[in-house]
Amino acid sequence: MADHGAESSPPKVYGFPGAVCISLNDEAVHGIPGDRVLRPGDLVKLDLVAEKNGFLADAAVTVGVGEVTSTATALVRCAERAFQQAVKVARGGFRVDDIGRAVEWEVTRWGFRVMPAFGGHGVGRTIHEPPTIPNYPDPLCRERLTEGLVITIEPIVSAGTGRSTPQVDGWTVRTADGSFSAHYEHTVVITKREPILLTL
Repeated sequence: MADHGAESSPPKVYGFPGAVCISLNDEAVHGIPGDRVLRPGDLVKLDLVAEKNGFLADAAVTVGVGEVTSTATALVRCAERAFQQAVKVARGGFRVDDIGRAVEWEVTRWGFRVMPAFGGHGVGRTIHEPPTIPNYPDPLCRERLTEGLVITIEPIVSAGTGRSTPQVDGWTVRTADGSFSAHYEHTVVITKREPILLTL
């Protein structure tokens, strides 16, 4: 994969050395683009930020390369399904931790673990704004969702313990036990009813 840090690239968010995060297999988030070669069986997480008229949106997807294991396939489906369950409670009047409860319940049902170090967030003029949206029912995140609030919902799921460890490059974070992970994310606008999905 080519390094996307050329002069023609869009402005870097937080100084990230690339235009998109590309994370492989046990790399959970913030993988740096480079000269790695993809191989059959790999899980690739693509996480990117788009900007339009001064506003930002954030999205991520996990895809398999060629034929992947049944566990990897289930992991990807689990992350997507957890997002879908969370969307059902992402409505005005519900609490932030209702989203986390929905995500964790679905992930546990599949036999996987959320990675508690990561979650969704408010987004707008900057990439990370209040509120924080954990992928588990955090009792400290009980504020109410309000109409017009723009947030990301992003289940990040591990086939192992859910613990993570940062790498020496200062960006990439791997699962602590080397297990595969999956990431699924969209930016949504909270309304009285179903949220508006801006990045689907």
